[in-house]
Amino acid sequence: MTRVVISQPMYFPWPGFFEQMMLADVYIWLDDAQFSKGSFTNRIQVNINGQRKWMTIPLEGKGTLTSIAELRPAGSSWIASHREMLRQSLSRLPARTAALEMFDMATGEASLLNCLIQSAVLPASYIGISPARVLRSSEMGVTGSSWQRVLDLVKAVGGTEYITGHGAAAYMDHEAFEREGVGVEYMEYSKTPWGSGESFVSPYVTILDLIAAEGKGAADRLIPRTLGWRQFLEARS
Repeated sequence: MTRVVISQPMYFPWPGFFEQMMLADVYIWLDDAQFSKGSFTNRIQVNINGQRKWMTIPLEGKGTLTSIAELRPAGSSWIASHREMLRQSLSRLPARTAALEMFDMATGEASLLNCLIQSAVLPASYIGISPARVLRSSEMGVTGSSWQRVLDLVKAVGGTEYITGHGAAAYMDHEAFEREGVGVEYMEYSKTPWGSGESFVSPYVTILDLIAAEGKGAADRLIPRTLGWRQFLEARS
């Protein structure tokens, strides 16, 4: 079995993102997808004084009609602003230094795309869950759109199982995947709490909160599970 996960790059994603990453034999960054305003590509929540606040990277032209690979930040002042938000958010947590170092390394990248990718790569490496094989869709020569391109990307790496997030249910042709010998599984996110209560507000805050609270033991709070697509759709109906 070769399990494939495909995801758009995101800015220091929530822990559930990493539960999905843990299951991947092959991980494909969908870096040439068109940016979607309001997505988590350029924003994530942090916990400040028991409340969730957004860290959002401002984009040139607001990212309109731009692929993720071509996104450009509007200036650089957001880096210092976001670092201060994180410093406040993580100030009482034991592994805050490691978390802030990851932020500094990622935001020091020359391009926004690489910053976004490193936002996941660095935490994954730190907690020991990096996939064995990582690719970028822009370098694979697989064209098309929607579920057909996803299927073709999975087939291009010899995938036999595609693991996806919940949003795919709106457009996937599950039977088409099965006809091509590819099973489809949906994530069943654990949303496992962490910390003493002071650090934990919502599972949807950045992975940096979990790392600052738990250090290298953060992986113990990630419990990856999936549901077959039929079971998933039945549960949603």
